[in-house]
Parts: sequence; structure tokens; C-alpha cells
Amino acid sequence: MLLPKKPKYRKQQKKVRHVTGRETRGCTLSFGNYGLRCMESAWLTSRQIEAARIAINREAKRGGKLWIRIFPDKPITKKPAETRMGKGKGATEYWVAEVRAGKIMYELTGVNRETAVKALKLAAAKLPIKCQVVERSEYLLTA
Repeated sequence: MLLPKKPKYRKQQKKVRHVTGRETRGCTLSFGNYGLRCMESAWLTSRQIEAARIAINREAKRGGKLWIRIFPDKPITKKPAETRMGKGKGATEYWVAEVRAGKIMYELTGVNRETAVKALKLAAAKLPIKCQVVERSEYLLTA
């Protein structure tokens, strides 16, 4: 799973629970010929990112090249069950990546169009948000 090697601070404030707005950077394909764009804003856990990556690699039969354009760098803490209030902030439970609508999350190249679209649609099914498969020729496909 993805997580930072050595974060500057172990714990962060959650700030706003729901990520809002549209992404202005990372909205176009930079590396591959096919990509998976998120259509909603959300927090994606490192487990969800990894599950989508595995689905893409399995469908592409480890052919081609895959780029992951998001990284979970926000720690989410949780106190143990049945613990009284106080005594500080809980331990880090998992890591999330904040993604806004329009962000390209995965890019794929080196496989034919049918395989790429099928692999990215399988990855979209693993994620809790609506996604769209995009092609370098700016022809949009819905997932």
C-alpha cells in the first residue's frame, strides 16, 4: 500500500470533511494514451488506490505502462473503541488522497484500446466515486 516514508508531522487536522470544487492541475493526460478521470471529489484511501491498480494490472496482463497520479499523504487518525474522551488524539488508522473532480488518477499506455478501456472500467468499479475513461484524442468514454 502507498504511504509516505517519513512525514514531517505524524498527525494532521481533518479540516473540511468533504473536498469541494474542481481540480485545476492534473486534468489532462501527461504520460499515457488512456486515463481514468474522477468526476466527483472525495477522499480515496490507500487500499482503494491499490485495489484499482491491481485491477488494471490484472486486466492488462501486466503489459504496457501504468502511472498512478495520486498519492495518499493525509493521515486519518482514530481512537480505539470504548475509550473515554481526552488523552490526546488517536493513532493513525489509514492514509487518504484528497481528489477533486477532474483529476486524472491513472494513466495507461502500451496496450490496445479495448484492453485499456476494460481495465480502466474495472478500476473505476473499485473506487467509491464516479469516474470517466479518457483517451488522448480527447474522445471521452463513460465508465
